[in-house]
Amino acid sequence: MSDILNHFNEILNHINDHLYTYFLVILLIVVGVYYTFRLGFVQIRLLWEAFRVVSERTHPDDKHEEHISPFQSLMISTASRVGIGNIAGIAFAITVGGPGAVFWMWAMAFFGGASAFAESTLAQIYKTKDGNGFKGGPAYYMQRALGQKWMGTLFAIALILTYAYGFNGLQSFTMTSAFEVYYHHPDLKFAQSNWPLYIGIILAIFSSFMFFSKSHIIGKVSSMIVPYMALAYVLLAVVAILMNIHLIPSVIKEIVYDAFDFKAMFGGLAGSALVIGIKRGLFSNEAGMGSAPNAAAAAHTSHPVKQGLVQSMGVFLDVIVCSSSAFLVLFSGAFVQKGQELTAMPLVQEAMQGYYGHIGLHFVTIAIVFFAVTSLIGNYYYAQANIKYLTSSKVIMRLFQASAVAMVFVGAQMDLKLAWNLSDVLMALMATLNIIAIFFLAPIVHKALKDYISQRKAGKNPEFSAKKLGIKNTECWD
Repeated sequence: MSDILNHFNEILNHINDHLYTYFLVILLIVVGVYYTFRLGFVQIRLLWEAFRVVSERTHPDDKHEEHISPFQSLMISTASRVGIGNIAGIAFAITVGGPGAVFWMWAMAFFGGASAFAESTLAQIYKTKDGNGFKGGPAYYMQRALGQKWMGTLFAIALILTYAYGFNGLQSFTMTSAFEVYYHHPDLKFAQSNWPLYIGIILAIFSSFMFFSKSHIIGKVSSMIVPYMALAYVLLAVVAILMNIHLIPSVIKEIVYDAFDFKAMFGGLAGSALVIGIKRGLFSNEAGMGSAPNAAAAAHTSHPVKQGLVQSMGVFLDVIVCSSSAFLVLFSGAFVQKGQELTAMPLVQEAMQGYYGHIGLHFVTIAIVFFAVTSLIGNYYYAQANIKYLTSSKVIMRLFQASAVAMVFVGAQMDLKLAWNLSDVLMALMATLNIIAIFFLAPIVHKALKDYISQRKAGKNPEFSAKKLGIKNTECWD
């Protein structure tokens, strides 16, 4: 049986190598570039407008406590975006692809901002009511805008399996792995073999509380944890950079030079800085993947474009955290001296310890805990929005919540490589479906943006009317 599973795992690895090195990366680049030019570089042109919008509490005429504000919606999506991958993933990208991977990560974030704007605007336009709140996402606009219910159903199933089970299991296991450095500490011998069990129990208790709570509770918790967690991590990175300010010119030069080392790039394309950087950027900020729109749809706002702007800004917030990890590694002696020996999490821990001693090591561990915990929340939120798309049964929802909690516990105990590889295939499926949908719906996104800009130029707080713009099958806008 184990031989069969290992063989199946190898097949999935082979499929993922081709999907993520060529097919999906190309699709995401194309949609990002297309929307960047189609919408007139909206992610840069209206960036200050995005900062203004994110401070809005909720729709000006509604103070319902269960409504999620644009800021809370942003924090839910950021909770999923900003995870362990921003720490370990970036270190892995640099050790495998070289410093040039950082440049291509920045490039993809730039174009990804336009994709994030498009999919989140569409999620707002086609959202539906969810008790006193709202729900929506790609599955909803696939059915309502394109009339393809089968497409929405397939997307929802793929997302649920990917985020609630695969990725949340991964977050739990990686958190357990981050504590390995403490397992042999002389003062912690009593816990050497039981840490994964203890961590799994704690995570399961926390997940039970969050998963069985109402959606607006998840939004409030995310908005309390995510900003401070990210800010503390970035500030420590800035201090480390300032400690090595004399190295900035040489590090920037190394990043740019390595990014355009075409001989190395085409000598081994799959492992080059170009491909590794693009993949890391795309799958860190999730722009165009169809995940963040599930949170974007829940926000209560006066115009869909507002949430599109907020989510496009979220891509750049993700880049700030990723860049912090990148510079922590590139400025450290750990990368210069041990870059080939240490990879991913150990490299970041070694780098931070080099800057701040044991305090730095402990801080990275704490940061990993918070990054993982908030990712669990964000990933679950995406999945439960799609359970609601598939069924209104409260029994099924409760069974799903219980199984999601169980997966968090199981993930902390074992390396579920097969589940993660299967999740990668499913994520490629959901991303492909979403990209196809937003390509066909580009005229609607453009129409909504044009309406928003015209109202802002007239000095108004934009109010959306689907009927006025000739947009059909919207439940919440007229």
